[in-house]
This record gives sequence, structure tokens and C-alpha cells, in this order.
Amino acid sequence: MQKYKDSAVPASTCNYIFAIFAGNNNLYTMTEIERIDQLREELHLHNYNYYVLNAPTITDQEFDKLMRELQDLEAKHPEHFDENSPSVRVGSDLNKNFTQIEHKYPMLSLGNTYSQAEVTDFYDRVKKSLNEDFEICCEMKFDGTSISLTYENGKLVRAVTRGDGVKGDDVTDNVKTIRTIPLVLHGSDYPKSFEMRGEILMPWNVFEELNRERELREEPLFANPRNAASGTLKSQNSAVVAERKLDAYLYYMLGEELPHDGHYENLQEAEKWGFKISHITRKVRTLQEIFDFINYWDVERKNLPVATDGIVLKVNSLRQQRNLGYTAKSPRWAIAYKFQAEQALTKLLKVTYQVGRTGAITPVANLEPVQLSGTVVKRASLHNADIIASLDLHIGDMVYVEKGGEIIPKITGVDVASRPANSEKVMFITHCPECGSKLVRYEDEAAHYCTNETACPPQIKGRIEHFISRRAMNIDGLGPETVDLFYQEGLIHDVADLYTLKAEDISRLERLGEKSANNIIEGINRSKQVPYERVLFALGIRFVGETVAKKVAKAFRSIDALASATLDDLIHVDEIGERIAQSIIQYFHNEKNREMVERLRQAGLQMEAEEQDMSAYSDKLKDKSIVISGVFAHHSRDEYKDLIEKHGGKNVGSISKKTSFILAGDNMGPSKLEKAKALNIPIVNEDKFLEMIGEA
Repeated sequence: MQKYKDSAVPASTCNYIFAIFAGNNNLYTMTEIERIDQLREELHLHNYNYYVLNAPTITDQEFDKLMRELQDLEAKHPEHFDENSPSVRVGSDLNKNFTQIEHKYPMLSLGNTYSQAEVTDFYDRVKKSLNEDFEICCEMKFDGTSISLTYENGKLVRAVTRGDGVKGDDVTDNVKTIRTIPLVLHGSDYPKSFEMRGEILMPWNVFEELNRERELREEPLFANPRNAASGTLKSQNSAVVAERKLDAYLYYMLGEELPHDGHYENLQEAEKWGFKISHITRKVRTLQEIFDFINYWDVERKNLPVATDGIVLKVNSLRQQRNLGYTAKSPRWAIAYKFQAEQALTKLLKVTYQVGRTGAITPVANLEPVQLSGTVVKRASLHNADIIASLDLHIGDMVYVEKGGEIIPKITGVDVASRPANSEKVMFITHCPECGSKLVRYEDEAAHYCTNETACPPQIKGRIEHFISRRAMNIDGLGPETVDLFYQEGLIHDVADLYTLKAEDISRLERLGEKSANNIIEGINRSKQVPYERVLFALGIRFVGETVAKKVAKAFRSIDALASATLDDLIHVDEIGERIAQSIIQYFHNEKNREMVERLRQAGLQMEAEEQDMSAYSDKLKDKSIVISGVFAHHSRDEYKDLIEKHGGKNVGSISKKTSFILAGDNMGPSKLEKAKALNIPIVNEDKFLEMIGEA
């Protein structure tokens, strides 16, 4: 393509005119700005052809020549900058800190299954809950790092890691270097704004080459492609990310105006727009078709270019997904089937013991390093004394180790025939390895506990780490290492001490300066705005998790009301049994806990629910026990359960004489309908129900 000098065009506008010959040999010209736009469009298409379709239409040399031309022109015209230009694929060597972004839609994890019987249970639950025909989308579970991509007007505007599911790191600059992720979409029929979710992966061949290079440079090797992909994506140098040749498969679309109700159909549309969608994905109707898919890929996955660890099953209809809803941690409409764990044989060197924040003692097997499922395994959880006894472990035993979906692998058996003579039998300890206190084992519990709550260092530090965690008080700038440092320096002994810290005390410590100290103090001060229900969770009362804390906060609107609650008061709260109730009572009977709570109150923490929280509540359903059945149009089942609780009602799972009425959607289960008629239980449709609570 030739460049022609043209003195008729002002230099301030453009130095050159590009001559383009059409098929009929008529000459027409374009400015450098127009040429930039043309090159960007061409290079986006060539990227897609090469990296997604695996069908390039030009040589690498021709591609590089076009890219150099674009970069030269963009350097001359910085006023025509486009953050989604193909030139950003090469990355930048400028360091950038990641900022936290809240997900518009929480990124929940999937429930795991390890047997076809559990898959059958999932299928039957869906069938019973929906009571209508449904399809299942079968997909490969890629073993990488999850990513959320937001597109507006056909352009990538944000890429965020999963993080804790609520917030993640903004890694947009790094993601733009991944050539299988489109920066600008093809066509024009995509939604104005939507989100694509997928997995960032490092292909096996790239992983192996990377480790070969690191070995030559005498650098530590990556344990597996997942760790390599995750570490690369969090690099503060996007040029390094570009060099690592990461890949991506996209597997879920979210938004307000999606093209289809079908998840599978939306993926097919997404592929037309330029997304890399796995061709392994299949839509099926029967349980046998699911098993056929699982059995085939359990073998064939070993021939794939990227790491996988299972199959994901999703109800295809988005309407049906909404009606099935979510548990606190995962969707009810999807499940992950994990392939059978690999097994390895290695030597047991010794057993050590860890103390958790609740005082629970966890024995850990220390092993001769062995390769297992792509990682080097050196430790395996033994869980409790009963497991040790059942395995009849001796030091020096050759043991079988599996990694079945757990972060810490587990020992599943012993090669007794190879046991050394006179080997020492493993006996569970009787005293805390940290503080020396005698251990106790409560009735009906498998674990042993150290009861020295106020002076056992791991328990103290563990409770502080729980308190500052993202789902609790979410105090930025603090982590386990910082907590340990503050504890060793005598700055903190419990969570209330955090609110007496001063910047000058922190800034003098090793690895911490004035800026870090100020950030920590600011994070601590911001935590004073955390709502009451999360403060309850942060206190770390045994058995009081996030969901229980919310229910307790609704029933007892202040910490004082909760502290004075009787056993009878507590067990009348939905889902609060005697074990949880006794734990709450025991916590507030402890004088040191009461003193600490009072210090937190004096520091300014939220110890009661704000009045504005009550605006959405009423007693319109007071004393009513309500069963939900069927498929709904206006809200999901989980949303209706929340509405029932907000208006004073109680959700119950089965019909009895005490049932006030049934909130019924379409396709109500015939057995429930028959029982309701037999007991003369009223049936209320969702429109009538919304009228009852004033939300018609």
C-alpha cells in the first residue's frame, strides 16, 4: 500500500494521503485517521481468525507489518487514542496497582459432586422443583482462574477477577493482552450492556515452555497451569502478561436484555460476536445423555490442550434458573461433577498439629513430596483423631494420597505390607501444641479443642483474622502477616485493640511506613460503618455464620437484645436450633467477651440495626407459616422467601395442619396440591400474594 504526498491537505490535519484502488481502478483516498480505523478493524478480525477460529487468513509477517503500521500511526496521532485498539495486546511495562470492583452479579461457586449417584440426585431435585420439561447444558469445567468481562456498546470496558465473589480486582489492562478475548465485538445485534464470564487458562504447551525457561534461569517453577494463569493475570506488568500467551473460554452471559432465554443459545450468539466458546458444550434432555457426556470426556479430556477437572451441568432456561434460585453459596440450577481423584503413594514423615480460631485441633500429615494432579503435594489433612485411628498410621508408612477437590489432599489408605519394623504408632496429642492447655472433646463432635480462648495465640490471631476479613469487617490493609506482626509487637490482643491503634505505632514497624500505616487506620475507621448483621458475624460466635447472623440480627435488633435473649427466645428464630442458641448464650456469659463487645461499642461499631433497615419490613404475614411451590413469573423462590420473612411470615418446607397457605406458581407439584386439598389449606397465587404484602 503506497503513501502519496499531498500538499493540498493541511499538515495539521494529516501528513499523508493513502491511495486505495477499488476493483474498477477508480482512485480514492483516505486520511491517516481513517487508515488507523481501518487497520484496527482489520487486525481485530485477524486476531479472531487466528486465535479463536484457528484459521488465519494472512501470514504472521503480514500481521506484524500491519501492527507496526498501526503503532506508528497511533504514535503520530495520540488524539485518536482508543483503549480497545489491537495495539494494546502487547501490554505495557508500567506498574499499576489493582483496584477493587464490586460485581454487579455475585460470582458464586458451584456445588461439587463426585459420583453419578449425586448427579442423579441433582437431576431429580431440579425435576421435582420445576415440575416441567427442562434441558441441561453440559460443559467442560476448565481449571483456570475465573473472570468477569463487561461490555458496553460492543466494547470491553472492564475485566474483574472473582475475588471473594462479591468484589474482585480490576485487571482490565492485563486481560486486554489475551488475544482470545474480543476488545470490540463483531456485528451489531449484541445487547447494549452485558457481562460475559469465563475462565482464563494457560495451555499445557505454554505452561511447559514457561517452566523450561524458568528452570534455565534457576527460578522457582509454577506448580500447575492454574497457578501460573492466576499469578500471570495478577502481574502488575501487562507486558509480562502478553508474553505468557494466556487463553480464555467464555461460558456464561448475564444482562437485562439477553437475546434468548436459553443459556446454550446465548453462547451460540456470543460466538458470532467474537467470543471463544468451547465446542465441547452440549445441550441434553435425559440423565443418560448426561452420563454419556461425562463418561466420554472423563477419558478424552486428557487430549485437550488445557487443564480440566470436571463437568459443569446447568439448567438451560434462564427463567427456570431464576425460579430454582440460589443457596447462600451456590446456584441450585447448576452443579460441578468432579472427575475421580488421582492417587499417589508416598512416605509419611511426621504428623504436626494446627490450632484454629475456634480452638479446633487439626492433625496434618507431612509427606515426602510427590506429584499429584498437577501439583507437588507435601502435606495432607488427617482431620481428627478418629481418622488417624481408622488408618492405623505409623511414622514411616507408605500412604495413598488423593486430591479429590480439596485444597489440602487427604490420606485414603496405608500400604501395611511395606511398614518399617518397630515403627512408631501415631497417637493423637493430649495437650495444645501452642499453649500447653489440656485438650477436650465434646460429646457428638469429632474434633478436639483447646479451651484456652483468651491466651492461646493461634486462637487469638485467628479470631482477629476472621474479624478483619472481607465478608466480616472488611478492613483494608490488614492480613494474616500484619496481624501476626501486631500481635508479636504487643499492639493487639483482641479485636477491640484494633480501634486503639495509632498510625505512629504502626509506621515504625518493619515493612510498614507512614503511607501503609495511614491506609490501615483509614480502613479501621471505615469499618465502623459496617452494618450490625456483619458485626455479629465478625465476632466469631461459634456456629454463627453469615446466614445465621442475618437471621439473628432480624430477630434481635440490637446487641443488647441478643445478649439478654433466653434459650427459648433463640430457638424460636427460624433455623436456630439448640446448638446455635447455646453457643450464643455461652458467648455472652463470658465476661471477657462482654467487655470486648462494650469496647467495640465505645469505638463506634454498629451494635444495632439502623432504623431505615425496617422500612421494608411489616407484620402483614405475622404468625403465618407459608409453603412455596411451583414456578413464578415476577420473583424467584429465594426472593419470595425473603419477602415472606420481611413481612413477618415463616417459610416452611412441607405442608401440615399448621400451614397458613401455599404460595403457588405454575406447575405446582401434584402431591402438594392433593395434600393441600385434603387438609383444606388455602392456595394463593403470586399476584394475590403481592397484593397481600402491598407490592402488587
